Amino acid sequence: MQKKFQFNLTHFQQFFRRSNLPPGDLACAIGRCFLGAPYKPGTLDSGRKEKLIVNFVEFDCFTLMETVLALTRCVANGKISSSEFQRFLRLIRYRRGTIDGFSSRLHYFTDWVRDNEQKKILTDVSRKLGAVNLRKKINYMTTHREAYGALADENEFAKIRFTEKNISRRVIRLIPRDKVSQQAEKIQPGDIIAFTVDQEGLDVAHVGFALRQGKSLHLLHASSKEGAVVVSAATLVAYLRRKKNFTGIIVSRIV
Repeated sequence: MQKKFQFNLTHFQQFFRRSNLPPGDLACAIGRCFLGAPYKPGTLDSGRKEKLIVNFVEFDCFTLMETVLALTRCVANGKISSSEFQRFLRLIRYRRGTIDGFSSRLHYFTDWVRDNEQKKILTDVSRKLGAVNLRKKINYMTTHREAYGALADENEFAKIRFTEKNISRRVIRLIPRDKVSQQAEKIQPGDIIAFTVDQEGLDVAHVGFALRQGKSLHLLHASSKEGAVVVSAATLVAYLRRKKNFTGIIVSRIV
């Protein structure tokens, strides 16, 4: 029988107490702590009033990214505690770090990056890696309203639609899929890799962390296909090549 995945914050604190790793390498080391954790979507949608949900047991790609990033901030600041982790997670997950209903959560990746750039948590380096500009109408959530229980509330629905209109006015900077191999050497360990998609109304379909194994660039991510947090067997370039609906990547760097 497979051993149940467990994460212990006290043991984590003891292990990372004196880490002097750069932010990207630190994120990779922390991400490895979650290898084997089960994949589970929808863990933030409890159907009740919006609140900060902490889950160290199971992840989707987005919650893994946020958890690793919040722990990275804790270690970098030398304050590894439940309260500090929750403070950073709230800051990262919600617009301006404030919980004010379902619509205050940063649901779309490009909106999430923009907000976290303003909070000086990371920076979008795609432009330095040969990105092109794309404009796209973003409306996936409101056109799939039935998939989001909170959108039964007319006020929350209106707020999400307003957010979608704002995102649609912005430029998405992405590295086209056929250009990623030319830029792979410039991608650093711990960079957040977001995969843009050709699906109507949606900006990004998947995220993970860049991780180097020898000279090869791979992806540390929560994989729905493999049902767990894994390091991709394929290189990042090969992984992208196999996903025909992915149009390119956005690369964000932890600061």
